[in-house]
Amino acid sequence: MALDPAPRRAANADRLNLMTKVARLYHEQGLRQPEIAQRLHVSQSRVSRLLKEAADTGIVRTVVIPPAGVYSEIEDALRDRFGLADAVITEAPSDSESALLSALGGAGAQYLEATLTGSDRIGISSWSSTLLATVDSMQPRGTRSAVEVVQLIGGVGSPSVQVQATHLAERLAQVTGADARFLPAPGIVASPAVRDALLGDRYIGDVAELWAHLTVALVGIGSLEPSPLLESSGNAVSAPDRDALREHGAVGDVCLRFFGPDGELVDAELHDRVVGIGSGQLRAIPRIVGIAGGARKLAAIRAAAEGGWIHVLVTDLETARALLA
Repeated sequence: MALDPAPRRAANADRLNLMTKVARLYHEQGLRQPEIAQRLHVSQSRVSRLLKEAADTGIVRTVVIPPAGVYSEIEDALRDRFGLADAVITEAPSDSESALLSALGGAGAQYLEATLTGSDRIGISSWSSTLLATVDSMQPRGTRSAVEVVQLIGGVGSPSVQVQATHLAERLAQVTGADARFLPAPGIVASPAVRDALLGDRYIGDVAELWAHLTVALVGIGSLEPSPLLESSGNAVSAPDRDALREHGAVGDVCLRFFGPDGELVDAELHDRVVGIGSGQLRAIPRIVGIAGGARKLAAIRAAAEGGWIHVLVTDLETARALLA
């Protein structure tokens, strides 16, 4: 004989009624679970189960409404698209180079100030306007936020301006309370023999040994064509070297390790003349933070993300949208 379904429907209705009542008391009126249990004369464990069930059945739905200037959905899309650990998006108030640098610098500084643990050992690449804007936006704190700041590559460009790389590392060490370790050498030399001789120097060799112990790398993402600021400062790869890299299909670099559109390291003679961290050792650093934006760097940023050269990308809104397009 078939059972009457009416009692079962009534029991379900009673449970849904209780579930809704518990959910409203908790989410709308702000009562704690023990208070709800006392008011309704049920156990606290039952209140907990009912709240979970209310979420599972859709009675309670969580809605997050991002405030203006927060682009969490696009950040999520960037993470998923490129397999990043994190993405940070900022919006520049105008399309000028100075406005972009200011926005990227502020966003990069906020990210670092929020995520440095105090025990981090930070590697920093050579001088770049984006990294300089980031470090200059950071504020010194009462407590140390890093143990050590280590230069990853020597200074690039004319000798008179290679000191900018040292200044960048020194400034980051100051604002984080870390000890600075400098790489007193040019980033690109005339031959592999000169590179080997420099790395054989005792002091430079000691700095190079620190690269294996870094927990964070702070890097710019370079395009093959330098910015007007970088070109005019003399802090750029020479034109003949750029021509050779272009012939090999290079579109950008991280720490003077140049890659093609798919992010694969290009087979360029220049790499044997770089005084700095190698590509394998660089990519072994647990967290590489790349800070870059703008249409001129779009191909380089995409390639760096595609090739796994960065784990965290700090960029501007227009560049983020272009990367996802």
